Amino acid sequence: MYLWRKIAEPRWLSAHENILQALSGGRLAIISRPGRKRRQLQIACTSRNDSRKLVEEFGGRTEKLPPNWLKRFADAEKRKPIRIGARLVIARSKVRAQCCSVRCPQRIYTHRARPHALRTAHTTARVKKPRLLVIPASAAFGTGQHTTTAMSLRLLERLTREWKNSWSLADLGTGSGILALAAERFGAGRVVGIDIDPKAISVAKANARLNKIDNVDFKLGDLRKWKSRAGRDVVAANLYSRLLIEILPKLRRAHWLILSGVLRMQENKLLHALRRNKIEIVKVNRRGKWIAMLAKTRHASRLRSSPRSD
Repeated sequence: MYLWRKIAEPRWLSAHENILQALSGGRLAIISRPGRKRRQLQIACTSRNDSRKLVEEFGGRTEKLPPNWLKRFADAEKRKPIRIGARLVIARSKVRAQCCSVRCPQRIYTHRARPHALRTAHTTARVKKPRLLVIPASAAFGTGQHTTTAMSLRLLERLTREWKNSWSLADLGTGSGILALAAERFGAGRVVGIDIDPKAISVAKANARLNKIDNVDFKLGDLRKWKSRAGRDVVAANLYSRLLIEILPKLRRAHWLILSGVLRMQENKLLHALRRNKIEIVKVNRRGKWIAMLAKTRHASRLRSSPRSD
């Protein structure tokens, strides 16, 4: 497999895009980057001869991809730090976060306004630095890369974006502790993570120590026997659908619910259960075969306003 690449001006691309799409059988990839006018063009070719013809006719360059290029690409994507809103970056190690590309948004923590910037901006205005959360790869426990975890993290960030510190959260099925630890980074003051697996609790506590977080309480427990405290601000539950539906009566004692781990084919059953328990669905995110949702109980309006839509 060979890859043809070219950096092109918008005018050049406009004149040649249809031709390239036709020659490549629709395999032309056009990559744009924020703040840049030029586009990066890529076409995957099955033979060296095809890639050379593209270079001869359109310029650019070609490179041979290794036999396991797809696996390497997938592994690299998994290892990339992920950004949750403007407040948090999650990485597998501090080194991985620091080695992120200079031009990556995750490295653009602060900046001073340039001299030619709009005069309405203060010349010393700074962008607030997102906090770092390190979650090493661990067998069977999340680092934030899985769809359900990533959607839950983003719902939590949006929900709490304008909240004052010291709100409370329970993370049910905590696994690596990622949601509970992220809640602390977002300003939660009282956080508990619960899991039935002793290894998960051990991993979560190790992650808390690694991140120097000492105000999150990880407990071993069966969620079916868990006693929900009334008035908790948020309950996050990344569980399978049947267990979620079973414990919903306990969850409605909280103000806000972030529910995930549910397949699209199970969505209607969960929605019916939420309505039966008088829990209002605020937002449903769908990605691939998974869904995650934000819901609020009758207590929520007395405490917090709904999150802004992005």
